[in-house]
Amino acid sequence: MPNLTNDRLAENPAPAIRAYLGGSFDPVHKGHLQMAMYVYQHLLPIAKQQQRALHVSLLPNARSPFKNESTNPKHRLAMLKLATLNTPLQIDELELWQAPPVYTIDSVRTLRQRYPHDSLIFIMGMDSARSLDKWKDGLRLTDYVDLWVFNRGGFSDSDNNLFDTNNHLADKKPTMQTLANLQTQLHAQLPIEMQNKTTDSPAELVALPTPTPTPTQTQADSGVLKNPHQGRIYIDPRPISAISSTQIRQQLQQLGNQPNIMPSAEAQITSIPSINDIIGNTESNPFAKWLNPAIYQYIIAHQLYSAAQFR
Repeated sequence: MPNLTNDRLAENPAPAIRAYLGGSFDPVHKGHLQMAMYVYQHLLPIAKQQQRALHVSLLPNARSPFKNESTNPKHRLAMLKLATLNTPLQIDELELWQAPPVYTIDSVRTLRQRYPHDSLIFIMGMDSARSLDKWKDGLRLTDYVDLWVFNRGGFSDSDNNLFDTNNHLADKKPTMQTLANLQTQLHAQLPIEMQNKTTDSPAELVALPTPTPTPTQTQADSGVLKNPHQGRIYIDPRPISAISSTQIRQQLQQLGNQPNIMPSAEAQITSIPSINDIIGNTESNPFAKWLNPAIYQYIIAHQLYSAAQFR
């Protein structure tokens, strides 16, 4: 006799859990991967308990509307593929090949249309979350997805403290009371309109939704397509490293501006410290702390972020 229970589970699997970390990834660095992997590792036991598929994806954008220059998408995609080798992380090219500007609100709406019953989480730093009222329809993101907000230690892309080891806040271990106080402080930094949507538990972001009829095309087109429950915001108070791709690019460009450093790809490879050197000597070349060696090698080979790139 067939197992009808298992057959029904196979035909109607539980809604998946999908989390997305968006950004330019220009270049992708270890801070990105640590953030995405932390979410994956935290959600995996929940997904297994609920017998749900888990997908954590990096969502590279075409070009941020806030940035004037962006590296060719093919290079950023190639670096992402190198960075995610031998990890459970995935890459979603939804935005990558679209003509800029591409706005997050449009992407999360598309994802909700694509996965109407799944739990959808958008991952971001507090530096982004506190400015959602300045994004295009940023306050409406929770109409379509839940938000997992990380504390980036109060730094932003405009900071120039890439190699100041005193600012690596992720290396410190705050107490539970400190984290609770910090979470309260971070809550107050959200736009006022978003403050009533916070939750203390990331488990609430993946609560199994109440089954609802599949939305009609008219609903989807009108923007009515939303989560079955109001989108929630989880503020993770543990500070993560405040490194940014902007800071890494600036440092690489400074290397490229040195005389006779990059007359050609071959000269660049011999002039800049080798992969073995950066792995074993983070003091003299702190790129080892932030860049996967394969990414560093790719940047050198393709002369990215150097003065030669813009000649």
